[in-house]
Amino acid sequence: MQRIKKGDNVEVIAGKDVGERGEVISVLNKANRVVVSGVNLAKRHEKAKQVGSRQIPAQIVEFNAPLHLSNVMLVCPKCDQRTRVGYRFKDDGFKTRYCKKCNANID
Repeated sequence: MQRIKKGDNVEVIAGKDVGERGEVISVLNKANRVVVSGVNLAKRHEKAKQVGSRQIPAQIVEFNAPLHLSNVMLVCPKCDQRTRVGYRFKDDGFKTRYCKKCNANID
């Protein structure tokens, strides 16, 4: 089970965007990275290209660049604080995440 999943709210704890919060768009497991909306914006220059009969001009595109997992912390939906994640087993045998600060279930 992953500590941070798609759709979670996280806070950046290191880097140029420290203190900013956003929602996780995607998790890149093999690279240990997450993409967070509105955080770590980068720009890429794109060449002009031909798509079918249309000509798309050259442009500068802004996108959310991935952050390393160690630079973000989960924000608890109940206590609204950044927190470490713990694991518990429910009575039916399923594993669930919980907030280490307020002891509330996250999943």
